[in-house]
Amino acid sequence: MAGNRSIRNQFLTQLIIASSVLLIIFSTMLYTYIKQTLYDELSQELVNQARYIVQTFPDYNEGEKIDAKNLKNALQISAEVIGAPHHFYSSIEWRERKENGKHYLELIYPYNFKAQTYLLMVKDITGMAEMLNKILRSIIVINLISLILIVLYAFGLSAMLLVPITRMSKKLSTLNENFLTTINTRELPEEFVPLGESINRLINRIQTFVKYQKELFIGAAHELKTPLNVMKLKNDVTLIKRREPEKYIEALQLANKTILELNRMIGSILEIGRLEGAHFELPEQVDIIEFIRKKGEDFTLLAAAEKRKLTVDLQPESLTGLIQTTLLNQILQNFLQNAIKFTPEGKNILLKTRLVDENKIKLEVIDEGPGIDESIDLFAPFKRVGNAPGAGLGLFLAKSAADAMGARISLKNRTDGQSGTVATLIFATTPQCDLPNQR
Repeated sequence: MAGNRSIRNQFLTQLIIASSVLLIIFSTMLYTYIKQTLYDELSQELVNQARYIVQTFPDYNEGEKIDAKNLKNALQISAEVIGAPHHFYSSIEWRERKENGKHYLELIYPYNFKAQTYLLMVKDITGMAEMLNKILRSIIVINLISLILIVLYAFGLSAMLLVPITRMSKKLSTLNENFLTTINTRELPEEFVPLGESINRLINRIQTFVKYQKELFIGAAHELKTPLNVMKLKNDVTLIKRREPEKYIEALQLANKTILELNRMIGSILEIGRLEGAHFELPEQVDIIEFIRKKGEDFTLLAAAEKRKLTVDLQPESLTGLIQTTLLNQILQNFLQNAIKFTPEGKNILLKTRLVDENKIKLEVIDEGPGIDESIDLFAPFKRVGNAPGAGLGLFLAKSAADAMGARISLKNRTDGQSGTVATLIFATTPQCDLPNQR
């Protein structure tokens, strides 16, 4: 069964069959053309000779033979006047027969209409038949040699065509997370460039994922270890000597505060695990605009409670599509939470959507905060801006969700002269790959 899946075997089989069929068709046409040409020339000569006889010797009776010596340009033929075998034909008739190992071509030509006689002309074509047989054998031998050459050429061509795939397969088989290198597409045939570019994009995503995962684990260990060390140091200092009950209460309150921070940190890390599971959820068919509108209404109330104003501007009014709602919710929630967190009291936040393509939506959350340092990779884990509270994993989770959706995510400063940040997500409303069948 493995051979049936082999591209090379399929290519070889199809090329050999197609070439053989074309070779047989061409050879058959060539042999038929040669044979027909020879017969046409011979037939024309016999007809011309018959016409000459009818015009020159019109008085022969039935059963008489015409002396070939009296024939002009006679071509080793015998001529005889015969009666109508069944009824008189006004046109000529051809016959071919084999006798005593020799081949003969017979022409029955109308001779005397009143006497209802015919002119029977017989031509020995044994030499021509033998020549045609030699031509046929030569064509068969040439076809066999050509078929062998076709097989050899097919093997060579298939091996040459599979070189890029073999090279890419070999390169991919030696890759691991520590030595991820892209494929040089300039060395590939132009037909394989899209495949090479797709593999390179996949490799880049894997590199980014591995990099962020390493940063996540290192950052998580550091973020958890530091408050634990601080809490242990405070406890050690408190236990050095007896103190007033208020000091112990203060130490316990500090420990509880640190524990709450650790719980939030662990909750964020657990959220990463839940989000990883959501990556494999199948898209749902929903009204995407209505989904975003409901989330916007919820956050409008939260923004008002924080003395900020959230405006929702969604276009088109409605658009049904297939999306992973959990991932979209994670991104939208992070955008709006950050906008509320960094926007000063009394300032505005805008949530807007626009259709940028037939099946793509551009979602933007625009705030009036202080802006960002665009030189910093804010999508890396544990990246924080200023003294804002949080584990620094929100944008990391949003980036992971966007990658899983095949969407583009970005965070830029406003370019309209006002301070603030524009968080952008551009995503498709249709699946970017074939979905598995569901029972």
